[in-house]
Amino acid sequence: MFERPEAGLAVVLASLDFGDPDHAEGLNELKLLASSASLRVVGVVEGKRAKPDAALFAGLGKADEIGALARLTGARLVIFNHELSPVQERNLERRLQCRVLDRTALILDIFAQRARSNEGKLQVELAQLRHYATRLVRGWTHLERQKGGIGLRGGPGETQLELDRRIIAQRIRTIESRLEKHARGRAVQRRGRQRGRVLSVSLVGYTNAGKSTLFNRLTHAGAYAADQLFATLDTTSRRLWVPQAHRQVVISDTVGFITHLPHALVAAFHATLEESVHADLLLHVVDAASTNRSRQMLEVEKVLREIGAEHVPRIQVMNKIDLTATEPQLARDEYGKIDAIWLSARTGAGIDLLREALGEIANQPVHDREFGASPNTDAETHATD
Repeated sequence: MFERPEAGLAVVLASLDFGDPDHAEGLNELKLLASSASLRVVGVVEGKRAKPDAALFAGLGKADEIGALARLTGARLVIFNHELSPVQERNLERRLQCRVLDRTALILDIFAQRARSNEGKLQVELAQLRHYATRLVRGWTHLERQKGGIGLRGGPGETQLELDRRIIAQRIRTIESRLEKHARGRAVQRRGRQRGRVLSVSLVGYTNAGKSTLFNRLTHAGAYAADQLFATLDTTSRRLWVPQAHRQVVISDTVGFITHLPHALVAAFHATLEESVHADLLLHVVDAASTNRSRQMLEVEKVLREIGAEHVPRIQVMNKIDLTATEPQLARDEYGKIDAIWLSARTGAGIDLLREALGEIANQPVHDREFGASPNTDAETHATD
């Protein structure tokens, strides 16, 4: 019988380069993800391959190198910076004699730690169930024992594997039903705002770009914010009084995006992300101090397309200018429409410009609201060095 090894907090990271120019950045991000999950990185193994090995993903020699480092450092957990198939995960655990996870499982674990609201917890559980349901074909021998006879929960002749699949399917249906109720409740609230002609604004952006800090700066909501990936998951909405327009707008803070965001998470959080789809305006918050901001912006646009929000008007908010030499400024395109704003949510520099922009937009009739930024706008061209 092969039972899954117990994991620990010490972890060895494995990252293979298949010709990706962003390989180094992806590895740095994996380290940050591990730190966000309260894991201690004790070793890193890198390598290059033309394509993944069908059985061990990394190949026999590299797998043995990873296993040797894990034994040397006492790590009981290895995390790959890639998506592993169930068969590869099983074979690696047998070979390495320690717990093996992929990037998707790590992100799911972080989400499970951070979810606070009932809806957020349901969304994370749904994503986990969808992910681990595929892992039931691992072939662990204890899942193949027969459960039969009168009074046994599986019924005559039903294997433990079949029972586990049925239980997971039932739980998924239950969670989906509960999430539909939450979605209907938000739809009612949206219709109320639309009838009242209240401007609806959603903050979107790459994880750790400073969305929650900006949200708190604008609304004084006190939402949790930290310098870590996926500090907050639950969508929070607050009304904001805009003196320039003599009216209120509704601002929503949403979950951050990341490279290779698992499809299971996008699907599970689709209802929450609908706030972005139905918003009147998206504030795309960008870490202006990041050397990889162009790639991060493209990743955000990719997820927005995936959820159907690519046509929602947006303004780019270049945050963290306190870490650069850039001054607060508001940029307009050649037609005079607001295009981008440079500010610091941490220090408050430039927040007045954002408030003025929201006031200007809120004052416009709904059918006349236009913005300069488009999904393909590259804010690099507006940066001030």
